[in-house]
Amino acid sequence: MIAILCAGIATILIPRRIPGKLIGMIVIGLTGVWLGEWGTGLLRQRYAINYSFLNWSIEGVPIVPAIIGSAVILYLVTSFLKWGRYYK
Repeated sequence: MIAILCAGIATILIPRRIPGKLIGMIVIGLTGVWLGEWGTGLLRQRYAINYSFLNWSIEGVPIVPAIIGSAVILYLVTSFLKWGRYYK
């Protein structure tokens, strides 16, 4: 549910249609959660960046990195699709 919420917020930030509707939202959300956690881990490890808003979490899922990761994944997926029906 948290991954779907993060993907929904990502569609508000980047207004594009998600291919695959609900299944696409789940995949983009889960991939965004993974990318966000990986990215914040990299920032903490290499550059010692540790802001308090990066630690906000629901059920152990960091919310802000997950939303940012979902937005990045949504942008990349919709940019690489060549079909006009996915563009808004």
